[in-house]
Amino acid sequence: MAQSADRLGRYLEDELGSCRDEDVQQRLEELESLGGGLQGLDVLSALANETRYRLVRALVAADGELCVCELNHLSDVSESGLSHALSTLTDAGLVASRTDGRWKHYRATTRAVALVTVLDGTIDE
Repeated sequence: MAQSADRLGRYLEDELGSCRDEDVQQRLEELESLGGGLQGLDVLSALANETRYRLVRALVAADGELCVCELNHLSDVSESGLSHALSTLTDAGLVASRTDGRWKHYRATTRAVALVTVLDGTIDE
């Protein structure tokens, strides 16, 4: 890290004509804030699996809630696999759930609807 800060200091000195330690520190903080968008990686990772992608698409198309038993019918995985897929989608913020007695219902979040809409738009191009 110290070596990269030294190199950055030399670069800033060339660009600005002078460089203070405060300049280097400020630029390092700016650069660190640029790399903070990794939460989107969870979403892309969740959608990279065919089963999870199909579940999200089904929930978006349903335009409402689907019971876990309905989702089980739509998927080619075991109940355990379905539970794991839905958990991953929930953790990624793509699916929300509620329990109604013995049944669990799932719905697509606004984020999921937006992503599926964007992905559908890229297919047509």
